[in-house]
Amino acid sequence: MTDTSTSPEPAVRTVSDAELERSSAITGAISVAFQGKVVGQQDLLRGLLVALITRGHVLLESVPGLAKTLSASVLASAVHADFSRIQCTPDLLPSDIIGTQVFNPATTQFRTQLGPVHANFVLLDEVNRSSAKTQSAMLEAMQERQTTIGGETHRLPVPFMVLATQNPIDEEGTYVLPQAQMDRFLLKEVLDYPSPLEEAEVLARLAAGDLDSPDVASVASLDDVLFLQSLVSKVHVAESINRYIIEIVNVTRHPEQFLPTETARYLEYGASPRGSIAFLQAARAQALLAGRAHVLPEDVVALRHSVLRHRLMLTFEALASRVRPEDVIDAIFDVVPTP
Repeated sequence: MTDTSTSPEPAVRTVSDAELERSSAITGAISVAFQGKVVGQQDLLRGLLVALITRGHVLLESVPGLAKTLSASVLASAVHADFSRIQCTPDLLPSDIIGTQVFNPATTQFRTQLGPVHANFVLLDEVNRSSAKTQSAMLEAMQERQTTIGGETHRLPVPFMVLATQNPIDEEGTYVLPQAQMDRFLLKEVLDYPSPLEEAEVLARLAAGDLDSPDVASVASLDDVLFLQSLVSKVHVAESINRYIIEIVNVTRHPEQFLPTETARYLEYGASPRGSIAFLQAARAQALLAGRAHVLPEDVVALRHSVLRHRLMLTFEALASRVRPEDVIDAIFDVVPTP
């Protein structure tokens, strides 16, 4: 006799109204604290919140003086988290980041001294000034969220988030970030100059003494952050959204099949499966920030540049022609139908 019984389907987790309300209150409070110290930079604020909610890491790129370092410290202060800043230089060693074993002559034993990476928020300032050997020290920390010192594994604090900055115009003495490390950043945010009105606001705050102290009152706790991170996986994603993400990433890998020839020749390599995962998680976080328990196609579109700009490898012809990754990304989205 054939058994026609079926096993019960697993219960679908959903976000309740109370959870949405608490989520909005937490992210709203962090946003107000951030805007109290950083003028403008709304895309940066969104990117930091998305990464915070999804347990991701962020690469920040801009010319000097656009509040990259300030933004990282303000975010850490707003959630009452441990903050560590690492100034990357060509002579920086991996042990300067993850830690090392120190010999104690009194006890004739080695003891482990943990490095500055063991903090909730880690700022790698001018990350492209450190050598490839030093940059590789961050790969285990960013992916496995642990470090290995003297054969012993040390778990990193929870939550853990890396914010790395780089300067695109001062390239003397810098090293190109390996693609394996670039792919571990959930988002890459490119900061632009403030508008005249925003710059006037900066000067007004400076004259009033509001910028003299970088201290920010804590408006959220680490438990609040963990609540947000547990909530994001419950945001509903329709199958049509999943297919939309997969089709977008597939176009990056086979541009000659979908894009016009003059655009397809600019793409050498497309996004890895981490790109699809990043789109899914970032879109869920974007939905939470909008006060929704479900993802819309607009959530994917809104984050297209931040998710893909560091995952697409352009050809030498594209670089010589000064083709921007954002232009190629827009062309990809133009050929993929929106569900």
